Amino acid sequence: MDAPSSDQPGLIVDVQSAYRSFGHVHALRDLTIRVPQGSITVLLGPNGAGKTTAIRMITGALGPDAGTARVFGLDPTSRDGEEVRRRCGVVSAKPSLYDRLSGWDNLRYSAELYGLGRGDSATSAIRSAASKFAIEHALDQEVGGYSTGMKTRLALARSILHDPELLLLDEPTSGLDPESALAVLDLIRDMTSEGRTVLMCTHLLLEAEGLADEVVIMQHGTSLEGGRPSALAEKYLPTKRVRISTTMEGHLTALPGLPGVISADIQGRTAMAEVRSLDAVPDIINRLVNNGAMITAVSPFVPNLEDIYFAIRRSKGSSIDELAPPEDSTARPARTRSTETVL
Repeated sequence: MDAPSSDQPGLIVDVQSAYRSFGHVHALRDLTIRVPQGSITVLLGPNGAGKTTAIRMITGALGPDAGTARVFGLDPTSRDGEEVRRRCGVVSAKPSLYDRLSGWDNLRYSAELYGLGRGDSATSAIRSAASKFAIEHALDQEVGGYSTGMKTRLALARSILHDPELLLLDEPTSGLDPESALAVLDLIRDMTSEGRTVLMCTHLLLEAEGLADEVVIMQHGTSLEGGRPSALAEKYLPTKRVRISTTMEGHLTALPGLPGVISADIQGRTAMAEVRSLDAVPDIINRLVNNGAMITAVSPFVPNLEDIYFAIRRSKGSSIDELAPPEDSTARPARTRSTETVL
């Protein structure tokens, strides 16, 4: 990805050309992440792509060996780190909860760590967060008896107690059944309507589909590409395609040779045709009808996130392993801290 200016307005998170190694393991290599204000940005990639390490860098738990990471325009590993963390809410892949305490006591303890105290303001924040994630009925129960879905809801409620501007969610639906996962994704979507910015990690394409305003495709610790899915589709899948269906097999045999058709994959009574322009489709259909075809459906093919993801990986795959860390990438040991400070 092309790196933006470090002071580009409207960016809540701006990671540029970041490297991070652990011994001889290059966890992050030339990583660039840009998170616009008010968006849901999804870090999408397989397990081991570096998504969790990227989140830890953004919170200041890890510093880059080279490159920069800025959150709210601040360096999270500097003296500004505490301010950055006060303005963030984090849900890790396996959130640390106190199983022998009640849900209420878990939230009250976190409220104290966030500086909300034990008074009416803390109580109000706890009740509001619990209500938002529909766990108020279980607050008096020990967390050890919660289901995985309930624990995720509790962790999400905890993450917004202090009304953060940025939510960092690392695989928030991990271990959830499909119904619970959908409910959590709906709640995440609702949070941006309140003005928050969300950065979420997932390796599941279906999770990101329909949720992400922006995606960053990651592999082997690097960002292959990033941006709005519609813009990425235009860049990596520029050829227009249309799906044509008929009443009988054999009606589409003339399709590959028609003007405006680049190629056609005919499967029985349906064909997927690559065309030079969607403007050519009416003429293509007329020619098929004149040849005796009885057309039942014509629809433009709109690529989904899965199509985009694999198109980008195919396009970038040859250069991924050529990325090497800069010569001085291990010269400065970066400061680290626990990611579970107030998470």
